[in-house]
Amino acid sequence: MLSVIFVWIYMIVTTFFVGYGVLRFLTRHLAYPAENQNADHAGYSDCTAAGRLPADRYGADAYVMCGLVCVTVYAQFFSLFAGVGLWANVMLCAVCIVIFLRERQGILEMLKGRLPWGSNSAVVILLFLLFAYGTSRGIPHYDTALYHAQSIRWIEEYGVVKGLGNLHCRLAYNSSSFALSAFYSMAFLGGQSYHCAAGFLAFILAAGCLRLVDSIREKKLRASDFARVMCVYYVVNIFDEMISPASDYFMVLIAFYLVITWLSLAERGKKEIFPYALLCVLAVFLLTVKLSAALILLLTIYPACRLIKEKRWGQTGIYLGLGFVTALPFLIRNVWLSGWLVYPFTGIDLFGVNWKIPKGTADYDAREIQVWGRGYSDVTRYDVSPGEWLPDWFRGLTGSDKVFVMAAVLAAAVLVIWAGYCIWRRSCGRWVSDDAKTSGNYDDRVDTFPTLLLIQGTVALSFLFWLGTSPLMRYGSVYVYLTPAVVFGGMYATVMEAGQRMSIGGRRKAVNHCVCAAVCLLLAYKVFALGRGIVSSYENNYWILQKDYENFEVESCEVEGVTFYYPASGDQTGYDAFPSAPTKPQIAFLGEGLADGFRAVQ
Repeated sequence: MLSVIFVWIYMIVTTFFVGYGVLRFLTRHLAYPAENQNADHAGYSDCTAAGRLPADRYGADAYVMCGLVCVTVYAQFFSLFAGVGLWANVMLCAVCIVIFLRERQGILEMLKGRLPWGSNSAVVILLFLLFAYGTSRGIPHYDTALYHAQSIRWIEEYGVVKGLGNLHCRLAYNSSSFALSAFYSMAFLGGQSYHCAAGFLAFILAAGCLRLVDSIREKKLRASDFARVMCVYYVVNIFDEMISPASDYFMVLIAFYLVITWLSLAERGKKEIFPYALLCVLAVFLLTVKLSAALILLLTIYPACRLIKEKRWGQTGIYLGLGFVTALPFLIRNVWLSGWLVYPFTGIDLFGVNWKIPKGTADYDAREIQVWGRGYSDVTRYDVSPGEWLPDWFRGLTGSDKVFVMAAVLAAAVLVIWAGYCIWRRSCGRWVSDDAKTSGNYDDRVDTFPTLLLIQGTVALSFLFWLGTSPLMRYGSVYVYLTPAVVFGGMYATVMEAGQRMSIGGRRKAVNHCVCAAVCLLLAYKVFALGRGIVSSYENNYWILQKDYENFEVESCEVEGVTFYYPASGDQTGYDAFPSAPTKPQIAFLGEGLADGFRAVQ
């Protein structure tokens, strides 16, 4: 546990400085021109004159999340040239020192006299210790010993290797989260390889969900609060599994952060394009974590339409450049690892490299992913109709998952009717948020309808896409949980606001009390379940070092004079047996050693 705390402190410091530096740079170069300034930009000139920029207004989690994305992109770029270890960290630390020296006045002013999370800081510290405890031990994911650990070790030692997917096709599952895990693994220190990044992200989300407490006290729940409830539900569910560096956890947690932040901006009537555009860059990053998040890119419609409509071509180019830089190392790594631009999708065939994974192998792999998500292990059932596999799949779900899936289906159907009603109502008058009217920082003519409907539609379509392709719960649980939360939560908040305007306060107050009580009961139940789970599985161990990767009995063979390992039974090897694959390798070297890469044996 102590090792996790030290790694997390290092992660907080580095990601905060990098995030602060990047946001400060962007707010300098993406500020609205004078003729477009509005109430949302009031005081910008004063802030600049005082040595502070609007970046100083963001919460600690925004800086850390921005920094986390930047460090991940940096680690991927670094992996193109060398292993991600000591020198990658030294260079980043040097950048952090430069940022602090240049921006120390703003950083110190921001932190002066207040803790990063305000009055909730004591609770955040307790959460920090609790999640460090959970990340130090737990139940490793099956796939971690299958390929997660090996993928991370390859990045630690070699960076990216041509044709690595020919050794084991899953080593071509190029999630950017593996580069992040490798960067903060501290394997270069000579001890074990730590895997703390998923738990760190879970902690950041849990701390951000504390804002839910204020909404319950105010008896005013918004759509973002219902999303936070589901985020808490998910974080508690993975508490004993977040020790694993599984890309699914990173994807779900980042998706929760993106949706909650977007909803919060819309509910407050935020109309500046800047934060929405940056969230769209985060959506691009999410795609590099897990390809199943592809439809989240629909969110780019809102800032794109506004930028084009207002002819802000310079800003449009900058945002497109940010998205391109975010995706570029991921795409390059794809080609290096597999020969395909987006493995295992073979519809885009641009490169005739000799290390390319054979098309038949890639297609088989893609079909295996789909049938596995549908509850089958036989790839020949790929062409089974939805009418046959959907009932079997649904019967295989747990009771709670069945409820959430049915709620999500209902919410997606209701959203169509609700959107039609909102469009009709909007045609009769402006759709204005009460929060926007009463806030002194926002224009009282803010139209929140497009941003709210877009996030609801994006989440619902993502759920339907997941349901129709490969509906394994861990692949897309975020869409299952968020669809009813943002649709029904948004409807609830809108109806409550309408009730306030129509002066039906008595009934509105009663409904609010009931809903808040239900939310409190659900949260209390999950907290109780978490506590019971911690007590029942408690062992007096891992207080110093984190629980290491699992390792399994292996056998060895030689290929061109190099020793490779494979399982004595089953298909898991772990971290220590390196390099390894689930079966005897059928590869040929591209050069003289491991760093030169592999090609498939025809």
